[in-house]
Amino acid sequence: MPPLILWALGVAGAAFTGRWLYKESRRINAELHPEQPQPADDREKGRKLERDPDTGVYRPK
Repeated sequence: MPPLILWALGVAGAAFTGRWLYKESRRINAELHPEQPQPADDREKGRKLERDPDTGVYRPK
């Protein structure tokens, strides 16, 4: 029974350490890079397509 208890404590310790490392890395990255670039919204600037009824091919307007 003691090996099972030691194994369970090891698993719990590894889980705790992994979670702590994850939180620390997120905190440090937030300090180093406070502003994340926002994705560009190119939907309004993009070219519109129109379907050619004869061929069925989409072409830019």
